[in-house]
Amino acid sequence: MHEIRYEVADGVATLTIDRPDKRGAMTYAMLDEFTARVGQAGADDGVRVLLVTGTPGSFCAGIDLADLASRDPDHRGRGDGAAEVPSLVGCPKPVIAAVDGMAVGMGAEFATQADLRVISPRARFRWNFVHRGLVSDTGAGTWLLPRQIGTGPALRLLYTGEDLDADRALALGFATEVVAPDELPAAADRLARTIAAASPFALARTKTLVQGGAGTDLRSHVGATQVALAECFTSADHAEGVAAFLEKRPARFTGR
Repeated sequence: MHEIRYEVADGVATLTIDRPDKRGAMTYAMLDEFTARVGQAGADDGVRVLLVTGTPGSFCAGIDLADLASRDPDHRGRGDGAAEVPSLVGCPKPVIAAVDGMAVGMGAEFATQADLRVISPRARFRWNFVHRGLVSDTGAGTWLLPRQIGTGPALRLLYTGEDLDADRALALGFATEVVAPDELPAAADRLARTIAAASPFALARTKTLVQGGAGTDLRSHVGATQVALAECFTSADHAEGVAAFLEKRPARFTGR
């Protein structure tokens, strides 16, 4: 599908929402392809980092409302209460969102699901679900966003549907970095490659610990950390990291 592009180079998988005429609005077919590609990146040992982006000046304007209107209301979402972790959150690899334009509804959710966000001054985030008679459709806005920027600021965005601009996103810690639009691809790629140089074995466990730590007590978290640390000590990546330091050379991690 040409509207969802997927490329892998030097350990970085780039997933591009390529529908500039609709500002990246997602049809259900695009969403299926997007989710499948996220799963592909997560399962590929050759992928160290997943970078999600749009075309210049756009990211994702949410679900395509014309496509939504064509579907039976009973088939527009899961109504059975089944717990399905959002795809980018469930991806075991670090996820970076590079945003140059509007991230509305589902687009704001995608950005929230990412681990890091590099954006341009043109970026705008809008959780406008209440103005469509809906709640945050992946749960990222109501679960992750309050943990990222605080409950009060998150509720204001969710209740009003107002825009979060680039300056405010940076001030709240939602954005990692704000760069000029023409510098965004290089800045996001540079961050992705920096992360990709680290141990995949350790990165996956770090992501799991951070996510799990949000919903557990300190004692349980320390216990989980000790388990992960013991796994790291016996890993090939740890042995390689120590050897590379002693031999004064770049590490060649394998993720094992």
